[in-house]
Amino acid sequence: MDFNVKKLASDAGVFFSRAMQFTEEKLGQAEKTELDAHFENLLARADSTKNWTEKILRQTEVLLQPNPSARVEEFLYEKLDRKVPSRVTNGELLAQYMTEAANDFGPGTPYGKTLIKVGETQRRLGAAERDFIHSASINFLTPLRNFLEGDWRTITKERRILQNRRLDLDACKARLKKAKAAEAKAALWSDEVEKAEHELRLTQTEFDRQAEVTRLLLEGISSTHVNHLRCLHEFVESQTNYYAQCYQYMLDLQKQLGSSKGEIFSGTFVGNAESTSPPPAAASPPAVAAATLPAVPTIPVVPTIVGVPNTVAESVLNPNEVKPPASGTRKARVLYDYEAADSTELALLADEMITVYSLPGMDPDWLIGERGNQKGKVPVTYLELLS
Repeated sequence: MDFNVKKLASDAGVFFSRAMQFTEEKLGQAEKTELDAHFENLLARADSTKNWTEKILRQTEVLLQPNPSARVEEFLYEKLDRKVPSRVTNGELLAQYMTEAANDFGPGTPYGKTLIKVGETQRRLGAAERDFIHSASINFLTPLRNFLEGDWRTITKERRILQNRRLDLDACKARLKKAKAAEAKAALWSDEVEKAEHELRLTQTEFDRQAEVTRLLLEGISSTHVNHLRCLHEFVESQTNYYAQCYQYMLDLQKQLGSSKGEIFSGTFVGNAESTSPPPAAASPPAVAAATLPAVPTIPVVPTIVGVPNTVAESVLNPNEVKPPASGTRKARVLYDYEAADSTELALLADEMITVYSLPGMDPDWLIGERGNQKGKVPVTYLELLS
């Protein structure tokens, strides 16, 4: 019990001495041992690494999981060392709703078929998102957390010890200075001077040892940067694969919907051609006007000559030989670059404007496009038709 009391009293004395030294330094009444410039640069670099790592970690977590409640839940599971339950992604949930809606409206209807196609793509997008989040968490977030919860805590602990050793060293320097000042007045203080010098040598040794330990840890920040650089490359690769998958899924969906869209355009062309045919002789004037005016703006179609065989209509599809219909044309904006497969097709550049129209007998997925003196077939799925 006596030993514990003595140790407690000794610790209290050391704490009081450090507090006094710290207070006097803040007030400018005591000298402070300064670290060398290289050491100070290592400290600043370590602090900067810690601060930016925290910001990057937090923002990456927001990117992967925008829902703050879900992030709190995952944090609690992680602290409790329990497995985070599987959570349905937004894309998968949207896919579920679309599928249920298609079954309700009728999977055989045009709307129901499209809902099923889009829902399946959303499900694939949701699965790709889940894989990306899992990969990013393991290859990027985990190393950042390990640094903050492991290496940085060790560095912080050793820096705190170094700070205490520095306060002890400066306190011993102050006591030695006071002892030497008193010795000049009376020879009775010689023992105090020797004691202060002995304490100074011990504290100097402990300070130098702790400074070296801390220096080695701070120099290890360079290795941390190398490790984080490797993890960053893996994160970028994972994100690239994710977006490439999403892009491919959407292209596939666009092609599927383009076929359906072409069928709709084909039906519109037929309706428009029929509406331009002469009305019966007995029809009233209002009926004639209603029959001759199209209900919605459509792409102009070259009228089919009655009695001409289909082979003649098909031969008209050579883009270099056809002329725009007399009823007019329509403008379209190109959505994506397109490379012509042969001389009958027109190469496209994204965001350019071209003139388009349709010909009877054409594949509904294609239109005739014109740009200046150039003319050729263009795919409907690469265009945004303007009214």
